[in-house]
Amino acid sequence: MTLNRILPIFTIGIAALNHGLADSQSALVDQALKASGKNRAQIAEALEKAPDEQKSALQFLIAYMPKHDLEALSAKFLLNNVDLAFKARASMPWGNDIPDARFLNDVLPYASINERRDDWRADFYERLAPIVKDCKTPGEAAQALNRDLYKLIGVQYHASKRPKPDQSPYESIEAKYASCSGLSVLLIDACRAVSVPARFAGTARWAKKRGNHSWVEVWDSGKWHFTGACEYNKAGLNKVWFLNDASHAKKDERRHAIYATSWQHTGESFPMVWAQDLDYVQAINVTDIYTGRAAQLLSAGECLLGIQVWDCPGGERVVSDVRVRAGEEKIHEGKTTGTSDDTNHVFEVVLKQNKAYSIDYVDTAGEQHSKPVTTANDAHQRLDLFLSEK
Repeated sequence: MTLNRILPIFTIGIAALNHGLADSQSALVDQALKASGKNRAQIAEALEKAPDEQKSALQFLIAYMPKHDLEALSAKFLLNNVDLAFKARASMPWGNDIPDARFLNDVLPYASINERRDDWRADFYERLAPIVKDCKTPGEAAQALNRDLYKLIGVQYHASKRPKPDQSPYESIEAKYASCSGLSVLLIDACRAVSVPARFAGTARWAKKRGNHSWVEVWDSGKWHFTGACEYNKAGLNKVWFLNDASHAKKDERRHAIYATSWQHTGESFPMVWAQDLDYVQAINVTDIYTGRAAQLLSAGECLLGIQVWDCPGGERVVSDVRVRAGEEKIHEGKTTGTSDDTNHVFEVVLKQNKAYSIDYVDTAGEQHSKPVTTANDAHQRLDLFLSEK
């Protein structure tokens, strides 16, 4: 499917956009022009050359652009970005169903966080439109993309092999590895390329354990859904390994709340732990979406034990079959996570506190190991197992 062959161009329908921006946003466009400095001619050229049916959308985009983008991005980049977004919307069966506010805020933007600004729309559309050709809804399309995107472009998760956490799409493709943030940027841009409203979500630190995490929210059927990037689950959206962790988020504590990005100004910034001095990425506190969901509740005297298997101390995580026994009675079994899984994704089991267990696990040669463990008097505990002590 070729974007240049898609006619007619989709026209935004709400009257406020057809007849120009509200005074407050018009003022923001004027401020943007002033903030663009030596690049003012490029911003002005984009505003002048935009087709009438796309002009209000371009004005929205420019009104909320970060200052460094106003000073650097060309008229060609901005005009192409808007034009391709309109054409993709017109080509998708759900295009008419996307609210204009969602299109502007969560399809039209060319970036999610502070990543390098890549020109990805045309390339991603050509590569990914065939993947979603049989999809009927934005949610179906997001699922198909999460299933096939990373294999198509050859990118996977790795905590240390990725060059940096906030990679742009092509930086991740070149490196072949990305963090949860880089993987999320990729999936969001893939979604937006085929007119699926998507936004970046995450927490600066889990309330119940260490580490930050980032993921993707997708708009479908009038509400936001969530999924882990490069963590396709055939059971559908909202089926994620981190749901229990997210359910403990604390809305009124910035460090432990959950935020989603917004192109339009909200008065609140996204907490980017990889770039804590930057505050221009706008955000919405969406903690309530997650805390209302079922959590892994612990009864009195129980603990949640996270188990990871490593090839050696200081080495790599290994996927291993694990069985937890109390004497000869099997209590739990499952698989640990490896290097291609998010660092925070840990095999967890509910056990009794202050009780003796045996943990059986298998090495890469198929040899079984067993380790006796006595749980402590804490609700959340961690166990690292090693295939070799060297």
